[in-house]
Formats: sequence, structure tokens, C-alpha cells
Amino acid sequence: MKIDAFCHLLPRAYADRLFAIDDSPVARNIQKRVSGVPALVDMDVRFGFMDEFGSDYRQIINTAAPPLEDLGPVERTTELARIANDGMAELVADHPDRFAGFCAAVSLDDVEAAIAEAERAFDQLGAVGVQIYTHHHGGPMDQERFFPFYEAVAKRGDKMIQVHPCRDSSWPDYKTEERSKFEMWWTLGWEYDLAAFMSRLVFAGIFERLPDIKILMHHGGAMIPHFAGRVGPGWDQLGARTPENQREDITGYPLTKRPIEYFKKFYVDTAYFGAGDAMRTAIKFFGVDRTLFGSDTPFDPEKGPGYTRSTIANLEEMEILTDDDREAIYHGNVTGLLGL
Repeated sequence: MKIDAFCHLLPRAYADRLFAIDDSPVARNIQKRVSGVPALVDMDVRFGFMDEFGSDYRQIINTAAPPLEDLGPVERTTELARIANDGMAELVADHPDRFAGFCAAVSLDDVEAAIAEAERAFDQLGAVGVQIYTHHHGGPMDQERFFPFYEAVAKRGDKMIQVHPCRDSSWPDYKTEERSKFEMWWTLGWEYDLAAFMSRLVFAGIFERLPDIKILMHHGGAMIPHFAGRVGPGWDQLGARTPENQREDITGYPLTKRPIEYFKKFYVDTAYFGAGDAMRTAIKFFGVDRTLFGSDTPFDPEKGPGYTRSTIANLEEMEILTDDDREAIYHGNVTGLLGL
């Protein structure tokens, strides 16, 4: 059994509503992107490539970026969340041999409404988790106003939060420029965003305050495992590089462990796009028990099976893994985590 824990699609009704938006540059951009990836909407196309991986391959689905908050006023984004979640629930119910579950969409423009929608998705629709993004209108996700949302998910025990990056070209590579070039905002910026999200939550005390919270980071925890020396002994010296008049910049929630120990409490997927050495580093950092098989389907150059195929190949050839380790990563961990 292989349960792909981080896959994207757009339920038909949600896609139709998305394509009807004509007053949002973000919506226009995703409309163009979706048009080039038919497996996001066309389930016949999707099931066709899924067949390559056998009858024991299933996906946990969520909606593709961008964040709902970027698609218009709060009334619209709240409506979009309901349409998306109803659509994903229907797909899971109609195709249990294809989909093992879904993570709900929410709009955090209204935190109380987001909590209500997440609870509706959990209780009425059977969602296994909820997806959020690394920013909220460009702002950090460790703001205190978001903690009631984190708490609402954490107390459910068997639900997870999936975290997806969301930077775009409006984030320049250099202070002297207006836009990011060569899609560096995606290739490099998304990985920085994931690492920054993790760091801000660690220093906000997320795991001290909510020890039972389950957070799945996309792309294997991004930069964190590859900079373990800076995250470890480097951050053990927090404050050594900060002048006295900026001490508020390093004042966070009082932590009782080394910062690096909190980073290892995140769960991560294997969406490394075929970069086996990078995946090996992430697995060694976070551990087999915190690693879930996830491919980022269907955004590979083939628009469907490519990343799934390369991820499986990486795991099969990785010499540090036993057969039991592979079973845990493929399905055992996510099954236990979510009570599937």
C-alpha cells in the first residue's frame, strides 16, 4: 500500500467557480496554470496515470495553490472553501479506491469562520486535516490571532495541518528590484518560506503550547535539514549576533529545549522531485517515523505521474532504509497519524 499524503486537485465545481473570477490577478494566473495541467480537474486523466502505480496506490488530496485569501473578499473566499471541501469530500466518497482522504481548504481572513469550516469538514465531510499556507497576505503565521485555529486542530488528535508555500513574483530577489526573476520566487523562495514558517512557529512556542499538534511540512522540511549545523549549534547561540537595541527581535516564547529539537517535531513529506540525496538528508534529520510518502502530484513535467515515479524510485534505492522503514513511510506512518 502506498498512500500519497500530499497531492493537489481542483474539484469540478470549485474549478468552475475559480474560472469565473475576473477581478483578481492571482485568479487569472492560476487559471492559466490549471489549463496546462488537466489532471487537476479531469479525473479520467488522473486515474489513467494513477493506474501506473497499481491498485494499492491512493492519494490524500488538497486544493492547489494559491491561498484562498488571495482570491478576493472574505465572503467569496469563505464560499470557495465550502465549495472546495464539498467537492473533495464527494470525490473521496465516490472513489475510495483512489483517494484515502482529503485536507480541507480554509480562508484565514476570518479565523473564527476558518475554525468553523475546518470543524464542518472534519465532522460532516470526513476530512483528515486542513491545508494552510506559509503566509497570510504576506504576513507571518506566528501571529497570536492564528493560535485559536492551531489549537482547534490540535485538540482533534487525529487531524493534521498541511503547510504549503505561497510566494509569488512580487517578492523581489533583491531590495533594489521590484520583482523576482527567473522564477526564483518558486525555485528558491518557496523553500525559504517553508523554513521561515517552521522557524517562526518554533520560536513562538507552538510545540510547547500545543504538544499534540501534527504539522506536515511540504518538500521535506525545505531548507531546515540541509542547514542542520546552523539550526543546531548555530541557533544554540541565539543572541550572539544581535545588538542590544534589537533584543526584541530575539524574544519569543520561553523554550525548554534546544531549538533544533522542536524542528524535529514537524512531519515532512518526500516531495523532492527526484532529488534522492536531498530526501536522504531529510529522512536522517527528521527520522523515518516523521516522514510521509508525498509526491506533489500532478505538477511534474509530465503533468501527472513523474514525481510519484521518481519519489518511489528514490525510496526503493535508498540504502539507509529497511523494508520496514519503507512500509512505514509509504503508509504506516500516515495511517497511524490520522487513524485511517
